[in-house]
Amino acid sequence: MATFTVKDGTEIYYKDWGTGQPLVFHHGWPLSSDDWDNQLMFFLNKGYRVIAADRRGHGRSAQTGTGHDMDTYVADILALADHLDLQNAVHIGHSTGGGVAIRVAARAAKGRVAKVVLISAVTPLMLQTPANPDGVPMAVFDEIREGTATNRAQYFQDFTLPFYGYNREGAQVKQGIRDNWWRQGMMGGANAHYLGIKAFSETDFTEDLKSVDLPVLVLHGEDDQIVPFAISGAKSIKLLQHGQLISYPGFPHGMPATEAATINADLLAFIRA
Repeated sequence: MATFTVKDGTEIYYKDWGTGQPLVFHHGWPLSSDDWDNQLMFFLNKGYRVIAADRRGHGRSAQTGTGHDMDTYVADILALADHLDLQNAVHIGHSTGGGVAIRVAARAAKGRVAKVVLISAVTPLMLQTPANPDGVPMAVFDEIREGTATNRAQYFQDFTLPFYGYNREGAQVKQGIRDNWWRQGMMGGANAHYLGIKAFSETDFTEDLKSVDLPVLVLHGEDDQIVPFAISGAKSIKLLQHGQLISYPGFPHGMPATEAATINADLLAFIRA
């Protein structure tokens, strides 16, 4: 079990397998590095070094009472990059992890990051505001907070249905995928998950997207019920200096699990390009 300790004393769990160019994977809320199993195994067997950490308060990392904000999440990853002396890495983020990935790229030392991939990412801003009128209303995030704080076990079970598009007519529901999501979520701390909702919903990544002078691939499902494509992927691509967008009709938010073969092939093509 590999861990390292950041400057505030928080112990962060991470996986570091293989050799070659490093690929760093950033998971979504409220999950862990295990959510990347399909990608970690695929790219490990393609000759890459694959790295994935459990965000503080999530998975096997320490259940801290503080630091559940985007800047601290990013600082933890920058510290991991220093700890492992990562160079020329590709940072790949899903959902909340997409926000982490683009801000890491914006703040990392020169040479640390080569490319970025945003999958179903929360960028540029999820919350509805006067400047972002088509965003998601605060009431939606308050409902997520309420479910997380008061009924987390059942709420997390129910959340898997829209997450994977399993509430759509004709969907082929895989109970193991649902169970694995729930398992990962319940490994983390309720307080970290509660506070993390603000981090993924209210952080504005507009300037991060604009500032990154690197190739960035945006992958988004057009039937994403958690982070709607129209307010995220479709907007993010317009802010990037060197962006490429692939949108997928009918794909859900959790497409790295349900559509792994397609996602992995598109990732590989981008990384090799």
